[in-house]
Amino acid sequence: MYYTGFADEASVGLDGQIKATKALGWKYIESRAIDGTNIHDLPEDKFEEAVAKLEEAGVMVNCFGSAVANWGWDPLKEEDFQKTAEQLKRAIVRMKRLNCKMIRGMSFKALWERPAWDKEIEENVFRKVNALVRMCEEADILYLHENCNNYGGMSWKHTLKLLDNVKSPNFKLVFDTGNPVLNFDRSEGDALDKVQSSWEFYRNVREFIHYVHIKDAIFKGRSENGGFNKAEFTFPGEGEGDVVRIVTDLLKNGYDGGFSMEPHMKLVFHEENAAQNAVERMDNYVEYGKRFMKLVEDARASLAR
Repeated sequence: MYYTGFADEASVGLDGQIKATKALGWKYIESRAIDGTNIHDLPEDKFEEAVAKLEEAGVMVNCFGSAVANWGWDPLKEEDFQKTAEQLKRAIVRMKRLNCKMIRGMSFKALWERPAWDKEIEENVFRKVNALVRMCEEADILYLHENCNNYGGMSWKHTLKLLDNVKSPNFKLVFDTGNPVLNFDRSEGDALDKVQSSWEFYRNVREFIHYVHIKDAIFKGRSENGGFNKAEFTFPGEGEGDVVRIVTDLLKNGYDGGFSMEPHMKLVFHEENAAQNAVERMDNYVEYGKRFMKLVEDARASLAR
């Protein structure tokens, strides 16, 4: 078992991301953005500069937190698929450079205005995700699907149907503990009136989980635009993401993979307070990591009783 995290939530720049990682005594980063640009979109010179800094610091990228097939890409638009496939191609080259074997991917934007089990959407999602996963097979890397504001994230039943239609040893799940709080449950139909249960989602997809994102939140209301629910993000174990219960169950069942921090607690910057907010962001990330390590210690102790 190991700890890692979206260190761009600690610092915009890589120097700060490395500093936060080392402050926690960790050696891994789930790399998403460096200086505001996703790692698969960085200019080549900036990417090579990042590689050199990581090597010098002894910090490794365990997973690419990519934007591949995420909620920014429409499942029905072929041009969106072509663009995100190009993202994956660029990511694969850079993953090989960094000896990274896992990439976080998704299953295209959830179109909440359409039926929950829309056949046209499913045909497109399954075909396109299959194509992306085949690219990963050829490159010998894992495509880890995250339950988010995407087709598979609409309910645990959608995730299982996705798994049934994308058969590959290179297709597995990264489970995000907080994202169910941010999404309505569409397992039984089109109504947007029931918030997902993190524990229920986890329990039904548990056997397919390869990796875990740690996020926690409290539901604060429905979004006006049909996207993510309104939420207050919290330290792990203080929200409605069933983090303690899920982590305890994972450890009980021998989970030995990574726990990746994704706090979402200090992401808003105001120009006039940029320096102050940068410090708060760093401190929050480090505190989040420390609290989660304590949560794991407590979970292990409870299992030993």
